[in-house]
Amino acid sequence: MSTHALELTIVTGMSGAGRSSVADSLEDVGFFVIDNVPPALIPKVAELAREGDRPTRYALVVDVRSGAFMDELAAALSDLREAGVRTRVLFLDANDETLVRRFEASRRPHPLAAGDRVTDGITRERELLEELKGQADLVIDTSNLNVHELRERVREIFTEDHPGAPLQTSVVSFGYKHGLPLDVDLVFDCRFLPNPHWVERLRPLPGTDTKVRRYVLQQPEAKAFLEELSRMLELLLPAYAREGKAYLSIGVGCTGGRHRGVVIAHELGKVLEKLGFPARIHHRDLERADG
Repeated sequence: MSTHALELTIVTGMSGAGRSSVADSLEDVGFFVIDNVPPALIPKVAELAREGDRPTRYALVVDVRSGAFMDELAAALSDLREAGVRTRVLFLDANDETLVRRFEASRRPHPLAAGDRVTDGITRERELLEELKGQADLVIDTSNLNVHELRERVREIFTEDHPGAPLQTSVVSFGYKHGLPLDVDLVFDCRFLPNPHWVERLRPLPGTDTKVRRYVLQQPEAKAFLEELSRMLELLLPAYAREGKAYLSIGVGCTGGRHRGVVIAHELGKVLEKLGFPARIHHRDLERADG
């Protein structure tokens, strides 16, 4: 038997959230992808994968549609981790409105809808997957991503993914008026800072502009806030890594997502890099005209 390290990623989540696109993207970055794997067979797949000169990175796409299925998946994940297989769960999610729109566009019935009501199927599936989502290593909210953006997001995450990295981090700025991101672990609200939106010369400028950045960071509260975040993350990040968490996503919100959140997200990225956990930075609502 080969002694190479086996890496196994379970791809699951809400129907219509983009499992097929993610599977294609993982193939692009070197994963051997197997679709629609029954959970009971996952340990057998891992056993075969560890023999001979086989690929070391596998992605198994799992479509969870029953309580029994969930129990089998939980047992399979436990077996894999006990066997020392580097195992992660990637959960794909999207808000209900987006999922309904995608099903209507594809004209496919929802797999859990008793009749023609897609919303009923979405509600049942969300209830069924709630615990699994809470236990997932990585959640990606595809609500505001088109196919190309989703594939780029996956390639960015998994191309940079190295077995030796203790914890991958990302920071997303957002506007509360556009809704909370579905895929963040920690959320920090910076609406207590003075808003550049009410400064006429700054209103049309994005948070990436030097003038906006200077305005936000010159506030005494901003400096104190970042110092407190640095102290807290210095404690949390190594602890997360020790507990085996592979990914951490941090949300930074302001009202519209164009000014304060963008500035603080950039600064938080610098804090994470200093702590030895360099982050990917994404500004979800920066380009919104109504930000």
